[in-house]
Parts: sequence; structure tokens; C-alpha cells
Amino acid sequence: MQRVGFGYDAHRFAGGRRLVLAGVEVPFELGLHGYSDADVLTHAVIDALLGAAGLGDIGSHFPSSDPEYEGISSLELLRRTGKLLEREGWTPVNVDVTAVLERPRLAPYADRMRSSLARALGIARDQVSVKSKTTDGLGFPGRSEGIEAHAVALIERP
Repeated sequence: MQRVGFGYDAHRFAGGRRLVLAGVEVPFELGLHGYSDADVLTHAVIDALLGAAGLGDIGSHFPSSDPEYEGISSLELLRRTGKLLEREGWTPVNVDVTAVLERPRLAPYADRMRSSLARALGIARDQVSVKSKTTDGLGFPGRSEGIEAHAVALIERP
């Protein structure tokens, strides 16, 4: 049995924070606002996986009202999500995530991001895709106000 899930997340830029995307720190003058490390790419992947398994969303498992998750690495949340899927009998087949932003350019970091997500899920790097797109100035990403991410995940029950 196989299932597909879709994930989405968006965070606005904020000063005084590191920019962490798919577990990789990207040099930039702004970070993202959020309760955890605000890793928008990893959050979208988590939602895609949880959705595919019919297990709700990131907020139902890792609520921002719980002090345990303040400043936590989103890769840790992804690892926990992988364990949750495993307990339910699901295995990730592949994950594809797209960042939507004008800047910074992510292409130089995409391979490290793929490896980071793959390690956290315990899958091969070639089962993960990370891409970035611009909106040619349209919407909040186009105005460089933040980053949005879209993810799709395929899971299977052997």
C-alpha cells in the first residue's frame, strides 16, 4: 500500500535569527520567525509525511504551546516523525520539497539539504529532492518578506 501526502509551510523573515533550511545553516542577514528553529522546508516535509499517513499535522504533534519545542531543531522533529511513521508501519519512499523565495539563492546548499533530510529520515539521499523557485516579485516571497515551502511525500506499508 502506498500513500501520498502534501505539506506546506511559510515563515516571515526576522532579524537576530539564523537561517536554517532543511537542517542546513544558510548565510544570510535574516533568519525566519518561529517557535522552533523555523526551518520552513523541514516543516513542510513533516506535514507531507504526517498527511500521507493520516496522522494530522505538525502542530498536533509538536505544538508551539509546549515549551519542549522552543528553539528545537526541526531535524529532531523530523526524526521523531519518522519514528512515528515507523510505529504505524509506514516507510518513506521519497520526499520532494520546493522553497519559494527571491533570496538567498539556495542552489549551492541543495545537496547538503538533501543529505540532511535523508539522514534524519534514515533513507538514501537519492530519495530526497530539494529545489528552490522565485516568484518574479509576486506575493510575500517575491517581496522578500519570507519563505514558503511545498513538499510531497510518498510512503509505503510493505
